[in-house]
Amino acid sequence: MKLPDAGRALAAAAPVPYWLDRPERPDPLPPLTGTHEADLLVVGGGYSGLWTALLAKEAEPDRDVLLVEAGTCGWAASGRNGGFCAASLTHGLANGVDRFPGEIDELERLGRENLAAIAATIDRYGIDCDFERTGELAVAVEPYQLTGLASDAELAHRYGHDVRLLDRDEVRAEVDSPTYLGGMWDRDRVAMLDPARLAWGLRRAALDRGVRLHEHTRVTGLHRDGPALRAVTAGGPGAAPGVVRARQVVLGTNAFPPLLRRLRAWLVPVYDYALMTEPLSEAQRKAVGWANRQGLADVGNQFHYYRVTADNRILFGGYDAVYHYGNRMAPDLAQRQATFTALASHFFTTFPQLSEVRFSHRWGGVIDTCTRFCPFFGTAYEGRLAYAAGFTGLGVGATRFGARVMLDLLAGEQTPLTRLDLVRSKPLPFPPEPFRAAGINLTRWSLARADARQGRRNLWLRTLDRLGLGFDS
Repeated sequence: MKLPDAGRALAAAAPVPYWLDRPERPDPLPPLTGTHEADLLVVGGGYSGLWTALLAKEAEPDRDVLLVEAGTCGWAASGRNGGFCAASLTHGLANGVDRFPGEIDELERLGRENLAAIAATIDRYGIDCDFERTGELAVAVEPYQLTGLASDAELAHRYGHDVRLLDRDEVRAEVDSPTYLGGMWDRDRVAMLDPARLAWGLRRAALDRGVRLHEHTRVTGLHRDGPALRAVTAGGPGAAPGVVRARQVVLGTNAFPPLLRRLRAWLVPVYDYALMTEPLSEAQRKAVGWANRQGLADVGNQFHYYRVTADNRILFGGYDAVYHYGNRMAPDLAQRQATFTALASHFFTTFPQLSEVRFSHRWGGVIDTCTRFCPFFGTAYEGRLAYAAGFTGLGVGATRFGARVMLDLLAGEQTPLTRLDLVRSKPLPFPPEPFRAAGINLTRWSLARADARQGRRNLWLRTLDRLGLGFDS
């Protein structure tokens, strides 16, 4: 079967994230101007900052919490991701077992509790974000990947997960693609949701709780100011700069240039890309199946993630993860035609029965990644500032846990969370340039080569494995 022309399928795709391109997007709040005092200043209006502000006010209603966001709440990674809300706090069970074997049982328990708490928050505040406990379906598209799926299922069963290993016919009965050879359905640890509506709902809940919130307000510097910290802000267009003096500060700035120099060694911004189709017709939906609406990903190193939306579109993303020399970030890098063309081609290979489908949106943006693929935490300024970073694309759920950790760290007392090795340890730092770019690009090339060689890892990848870096996705 001749595949459709990717260029024609992409021709009318809007170069913006689908989730954010909707009329229910809230109007921006005014920038901060003048001088302000606060008990807690939260920098960043993505999931990390929004969860922190909301949890702080729930725990202490009289606490004066002020949140500032350089753009609008949820405009960055929190509003443009795939909407996979996972229970895992360690970027998957295997990664957690490898890195935190002594506490993985506790981390798994905390992850289950965290996902349940997210569901309860969505219900309590009436957040309309299409939250569905559908689970996630991992699929093998090459014969060698079946062994890995079987091993993953065995590990998952060992830790009490509700997983089901599917053969070729069974997986195609769930979602029909001629490329699928087998699958594993994790039925209890992943929910699907609308990421932008979750961010907007958390924003509304925080405001209702009394959080003071200013958008288009970028913090340009942090300084000691007696027993407090002083943040200097740059207002939006036509707005004067502002100053906030706060007893405590939380940083939830993801991959963006950090206000703490030390974070630059542990984080790199990596560009991820996605497409969204137009709504599928009833016949097209039936041709694919997908009645159980799972999130879905193949298990290659250069993997694709995809899901069906509430209005019967298909989001199709992943494959390329692009790093630019010197941690470069720029608006034009969010559009990469070569990646969009590749994703469109891969989509039609996966679903040839959808040859008439066209794409309505194409977008990209940075995620923050670190060498252990799961978040790390810390404090600065004698414990008056706390941060969480390095979620590596799995932050929709884990950011709420990170918010709890940051608030515990600011309290300055030992808690079950602050005693975790996950919280006390740090990832290995990335080297400085030019070695940083050389190492990342060599790793990307090696992972692509492993996919083409039936999963065989070359000397570079085996060396990273021995060093505990484990670049496998």
